[in-house]
Amino acid sequence: MFKTTTMKLVELMILRQDIDKVLEYLGRRSNFEMQSQGEEVSAAPVPSHDSDFLDKLHACRTYLGIPDAHEYAEDITLPTEKDFAAAKKIMEDVEDLRTRETAAVDRQKRVAEAYDEARAFANLKVAYTELEHLTFLTMRVGKIDPSMVDELKFALSDRAVVVPLGEDNSRILAASSKKGRFALDSELKRFGFVPLEIPKDFKGVPDDVLEGLRTQVNETSRDTDNLTLERKRYAETHSSELLRLLQAFSLGAQVQQVRNGLEATQLVYRVLGWISAPDCATLMKDLDNLTEGRIAIRAYTPDEVPSVKNGHEKVPVQYKHGPLVKSFERMIFSYGAPLYGTIDPTPIVAFFFTLLFGIMFGDLGQGFVFFLLGLIMQTKKVNALRKWQHFAPIFIAIGCSSMVMGLLTGTVFANEELLIPFGRWVTGLFGTPHDRILELMPSANSMDKLLLFFGFTLLIGFIINSIGLVINIVNQFMLKKPAKAIFSKTGICGAWFFWYIIFAAVRILVTHTGIRWFDIVLVVTPLLGIFFAEPLTRLIEGKRPVLENGLFSAIIEGIVELLEVVSTYISNSISFLRVGAFALSHAVLSYIVFTMTTLVNNALPPFGILVSIFGNLVIIVLEGLIVAIQVIRLQYYEFFSKFFTETGKEFKPFRFKYKEN
Repeated sequence: MFKTTTMKLVELMILRQDIDKVLEYLGRRSNFEMQSQGEEVSAAPVPSHDSDFLDKLHACRTYLGIPDAHEYAEDITLPTEKDFAAAKKIMEDVEDLRTRETAAVDRQKRVAEAYDEARAFANLKVAYTELEHLTFLTMRVGKIDPSMVDELKFALSDRAVVVPLGEDNSRILAASSKKGRFALDSELKRFGFVPLEIPKDFKGVPDDVLEGLRTQVNETSRDTDNLTLERKRYAETHSSELLRLLQAFSLGAQVQQVRNGLEATQLVYRVLGWISAPDCATLMKDLDNLTEGRIAIRAYTPDEVPSVKNGHEKVPVQYKHGPLVKSFERMIFSYGAPLYGTIDPTPIVAFFFTLLFGIMFGDLGQGFVFFLLGLIMQTKKVNALRKWQHFAPIFIAIGCSSMVMGLLTGTVFANEELLIPFGRWVTGLFGTPHDRILELMPSANSMDKLLLFFGFTLLIGFIINSIGLVINIVNQFMLKKPAKAIFSKTGICGAWFFWYIIFAAVRILVTHTGIRWFDIVLVVTPLLGIFFAEPLTRLIEGKRPVLENGLFSAIIEGIVELLEVVSTYISNSISFLRVGAFALSHAVLSYIVFTMTTLVNNALPPFGILVSIFGNLVIIVLEGLIVAIQVIRLQYYEFFSKFFTETGKEFKPFRFKYKEN
């Protein structure tokens, strides 16, 4: 339970005819890390027949407005000939629908523009040909910015006449004498005039022509709406089939991508990768059945792998945890992967993270919010929270821890009165009834209990630091590094110094006795081991010379190590006072919110509820985030630093992933 999973290196020799289904099996099982492909396979495929279909199907899905799937369905398989035929049919239907809809939209646009042009000339009742044939007159008809019409009139002055056409004045008719046509054209060009082509037989726009164009506009609009409705109905009837095909071709494209990166001959592919020892037998049996015996499989222990023995390769680290503990794995691997074969710290991290968060954030109601949020994440029904669903057990755990602490401190949504009956009942069982089981607010009667509470947080820090030291000592012996296990600052000598200093301090405080001679001996002895750690390590490991850089250098290194040991253990212990400090600050902030709510509620009752909601929201979001950061900091710097002296390699199994996060 408290050790990394035993791993094996497996070599697979697969015939070309079986490679696709073997890769599909490995990707579905998600328990095999390819030696050359440790990362998860992206959904972005290399060019292939499957990826070409995948791109076109995605284009169809986008055009139809169908939301994409988030992950693979359990029954998805590699695309078959039937799937290729179905995909072609959908692509042809969508292309036909797209072509007809595009044509309808273009036709609607052209008819609408023609109708707007005709309306612009509706007030031109004189036949244009009669005006154009006047020997003394030059006319220009076209478009112009309506805001420029007045400036154009001013610029032309009495050299030309400008007649606005239509309702929006975006089209004009400009007329001048034949002699002034060059000046007219120059001014029109300067003001952005765009001439319109007028048919030679144009005689105005009768009302029946306008009515006919209006009818065409309505018809084309109905055609476009009908095609839009047809597209929506097609999407409704084919969405499930299209999404199934998308996942099938995505699977095929990823298999193709992986296959292209494998070692291969004309007939055989070679796959090499790591798998946990408990899964190895099942893998071998399943692949033998899948290929009907057409596969060669070899399994090696890490000690049999030359690259591992000579230190060129690290065995990937995998853990087997339940849902709660597993949700804390990312916290471990974000700091660094432990070495293979060492102690698994995840269950310890899960326990103390939950405990510390609850101590610093104790409130029955606010804790219930975290608990409820975790349950909602676990249902996977809220898309906004879907990518955080693997943190659901953490929220449930810290929610429960906060609720328990809230019962002890007697607060529910910052209200300190609702749980008074519960607190009196519980404390009454053990003597004199009190309003709260645990009093955190400073007062004349609670200072002794408050000091005891801070002492309790220091005790938790001592336990966490001690567990980290024990883990490191055991790890170093398991890695066959006895010198580091004994003489390092986080080894036996460091632990001896740390534990005895705490023991001596507690003994002096309890018995009121002074420092004895044996105290000095028992403190100096481990410090001497740490002071001479480097030469002693080289002596035990058989390295020569023992003083690699000379005596003076060894003395300087020893002094630095002693200073670091003393300062580190003091800071590591004092650092846990922040647990009590944040618990106290949470109590004070809750008291402020409760007091403000009471004052506002007495003056303006409806606004008291708003103050309570806003205050609790600030506490949950802001202080909840700060407390989480502080707990992570305590884990990283006070716990992990004890045994993460060398990092390993995280196990990253080959798996199919439909969409990137």
